[in-house]
Amino acid sequence: MRSATASAAVGHFPTWNEGATVSQPPPIAAVDVTTASQRLGGSEESRPLLVDVRERDEFATVRVDGAVLMPLSSFADTYERLPRDRPLLMMCAAGKRSLVAADHLSRQGFSDVTNVSGGITAWRAAGLPVRSDAVRPGEGGLPSQGDRPAL
Repeated sequence: MRSATASAAVGHFPTWNEGATVSQPPPIAAVDVTTASQRLGGSEESRPLLVDVRERDEFATVRVDGAVLMPLSSFADTYERLPRDRPLLMMCAAGKRSLVAADHLSRQGFSDVTNVSGGITAWRAAGLPVRSDAVRPGEGGLPSQGDRPAL
């Protein structure tokens, strides 16, 4: 049984028609939260952009500093703003919604997309840093071109 959020989000994505040729993108890469954290702390040139596809209220409760908020419920209308020339780490609460978003990006030609297994739940359980204070103005937005959010 699909959650209401997943059903609503999937309803925004185009569906294929029977008999149409469907190209299969490669499987979506996945990393654990420790590896994701290490990649986010890497060199500026290779540092990925962390994209959080949870809803705004979930993001406001707890989030990874520097994450870009792009809720799955509106992802089909906003994903094109993401940079195609930068690695993307996709995150949600547990890794399922972010996998849907990562798959969509892969099908749209994004070449370096990785799902964070376990999402923010596993991130917190691993004792990795999170923010739970009030969301600052501009927090969760895409960085300016050339900017790399720091952790």
